[in-house]
Order: sequence, then structure tokens, then C-alpha cells
Amino acid sequence: MQNKIPVAVLGATGMVGQRFVSLLSDHPWFEIRIVAASSRSAGRPYADSVHGRWTLREPVPPAVGRLNVLEVEKDMAKIASEARMVFSALAMEKARIAEIENAYAGLDAAVISNNSAHRWTQDVPMLMPEINPHHLDLIGIQRKNRGWKKGLIVVKPNCSIQSYVPVLEAFKPFGPEKVMVCTCQAVSGAGKTLESWPEMVDNVIPFIGGEEKKSEDEPLRIWGTIRNGVIEPAKKPVISATCIRVPVTDGHLASVHVTFGKKPSREDLTDAIRQFENPLAGLKLPSSPGAFIKYFDEEDRPQTRLDRDFERGMGITVGRLREDSILGWKFIALSHNTLRGAAGGSVLTAELVTAKGYAS
Repeated sequence: MQNKIPVAVLGATGMVGQRFVSLLSDHPWFEIRIVAASSRSAGRPYADSVHGRWTLREPVPPAVGRLNVLEVEKDMAKIASEARMVFSALAMEKARIAEIENAYAGLDAAVISNNSAHRWTQDVPMLMPEINPHHLDLIGIQRKNRGWKKGLIVVKPNCSIQSYVPVLEAFKPFGPEKVMVCTCQAVSGAGKTLESWPEMVDNVIPFIGGEEKKSEDEPLRIWGTIRNGVIEPAKKPVISATCIRVPVTDGHLASVHVTFGKKPSREDLTDAIRQFENPLAGLKLPSSPGAFIKYFDEEDRPQTRLDRDFERGMGITVGRLREDSILGWKFIALSHNTLRGAAGGSVLTAELVTAKGYAS
């Protein structure tokens, strides 16, 4: 792409915002022009604003580090005038996030949101790019509904569902009917590190507020159908989720049990995983994984530390597929929660939005 699209990162000083900065700093399609945060961080160079709380292994990108941090709300007009696309990693009350994202879209910005504020807004697509890219058709409806000419909002679903939804998508020919899933979720999903959350060391917390409902409901919207200008959620499979916080830095691992309407063999299911065709393959999106889903034959894989970075953290790994005496079949799946599940998934969504001509 000869002329890079100028972008801004909202909430740039937080953990997900830092991931956005890292992923976008040398992106072939996008160029970070603006970093924005709350009034507490505004008015200083970005490197100073994140000093002492930068959570990534790689250092702050020098060019971005020199940018002065603007204020998300106070400087909105300036940000929207200089950035064609904004990546939202805001951390505040949901209703306020929705208002801010609406305002940016109303100023002709393409808003790619990592937040949950708009996940159930009827004319806003909630995208897992390899699963429901056709939901971008809602953008035309969204613009008509709101009188926006160039603005748009697209959101990313919750990080907890990233590992098992792609596998269930591969299993669709066999009619998944009931799913029981237990997710073991890393501390970075709460915006923390093990150093900043010592209570998590040598500990497991068997509850994550609001996470189980998201894990049960959001896949059905992703599998839903556009009817009369809104998404009608799918009715199957019925999902029951338990979400647990574990002392791991990055990577959400899921133990999944599933019953099918048809009776597949183990070979049927492993073939479905290995032969799953990525619908984005022909678009050559920079963040798209070469192999979307990988199946391990080894009994002790996937492992969080070994496999979370598969395909630069954008791929899904699966293993331990076996028959279950009660619920048909069971397997283990793993995804990187701050890459595939957060900033990386949002950047891939932005690339798809761009490739489809919505952000030109």
C-alpha cells in the first residue's frame, strides 16, 4: 500500500493500547499519527507516559515514543481530523465508551474497537474475521441508520471465545448442538501482570465477572444471520461456560466438550480441523496467519507457554481430541489473548475493513 492510512490509538497507555502501538508501529498499511489517553497521561511524550508501566518485552517504538499524548475527549476533533481510523482500547464505563466511539464515527473516523460497549448494538458488526466476514455488510446499514458518510464502528468479540469458536466452526458439518467449555484465562486478560498481581501467584480464582455470559452468548451472534438490518443470533449450539483465572502471563486455554447432531469419527473431526479453509487467504492481509488452526497429535499439546505464539500469536492450536462417555467428544484449544484475542484481532479486522474498501 503506497499511502499508509493515518491511525490513532485511544487508550494507548493501557495494556491493550500498548499492544496496538507495538503491532501498528511498523505496519505496512497503517501509520500511527496520534496516541491518546486520559487527562492523566495527556500532554507528555508517549514514552514518558508509559515509563514504569510498559508491559511488553520489546521496547517502546522510538517514533511513537516521541509523540505527545493527546486527550481522548478534549482533543477529539483534532484526532478525527488527522486520523482516518481509530483503534479503541478505552478503559472506562461502557456507556461512556459507546458515546465516545459514536462521536468519532460521526466525525468520519473508522472505529475499530476492542471494547465490549458496542458488541450488542444491533447495527454494529462483532467480527471474528475468519468466521463471519460477511457481517461487514452491516456497515452500509449502520451508515444509513446514523447518517454517517465515512464513519463506522466494528467491534471484536471477547478474548475468552477465540480458542474454541474457530474449532466449532470447523466442526459445523457435523452439527454441534451442546457445548460445555471451561476456560483457563491468563492474568493479562484482566490487564495485569504476575508482578502487578501478586495474589495470583500460586493461585487460581474460579470466577471472572461477566465472562461466562459473554462466552456463552457472543458465539451465537458471530454465527448469526443478517435479517432486516440486524443480526439474528444463532440458536445452536447451546453453550455452558465456566471461566477461571490462572497464574499465566498470556494465553487462554479451553477444555471443551461437544455433542453433535451427526455422528462423526475421530478422523472426520481431525480432518475438519486440518482442512479448514481460511476465507481470508486470498486477501493477503498482513496480520492473517498462514495456518489458522493447527492440530497436535501429541498428548501433551497445546501448552500455553510453548504454543500461544503460534503464527505470531494469531493462530489457534488444538489437541487431545477424544471421545467422551457423556458428551460425545472433547478437546483442548489455545489462543493468545492479547494478540488474537485483543489488539491483534482488532488489527486483522481493520485490515479486512480496509481490503473491503470501507476505510479508503
